[in-house]
Amino acid sequence: MRPRAIERWHEVVKSPDSAGLEQLLAGNVTFFSPVVHTPQVGKAITLKYLTSAAKVLNNGTFKYVNEWYNENSAVLEFTTTVDGILIDGVDLIQWDSDDRIVNFKVMVRPLKAINLLHQMMMRALQTPAA
Repeated sequence: MRPRAIERWHEVVKSPDSAGLEQLLAGNVTFFSPVVHTPQVGKAITLKYLTSAAKVLNNGTFKYVNEWYNENSAVLEFTTTVDGILIDGVDLIQWDSDDRIVNFKVMVRPLKAINLLHQMMMRALQTPAA
């Protein structure tokens, strides 16, 4: 059975509305990017990264293919194709007792996918929110 925090995460992934994502993130959430060497701390910056990542990755080919859980964390394996490159990755998610995400780490392979995502995420992060 999926933990409530992960159920809520899946609802957010399916929705174009970022309000659900904002409610799901703890105020002190930390985001670990595959292309930025320092952790990004806080709800505002994490919301910006995850919203930008959704625009880049969630293009109709994105899907979770495996999931593993324990009492307050999960590993979600995903695949997607961007610009003809098959991307494999995992989201490592931890949540608190209120089912709010406190840590979100993304790992991606292969190297050419990381390089592509780095370029695309830089552009997406520089684009003002609509």
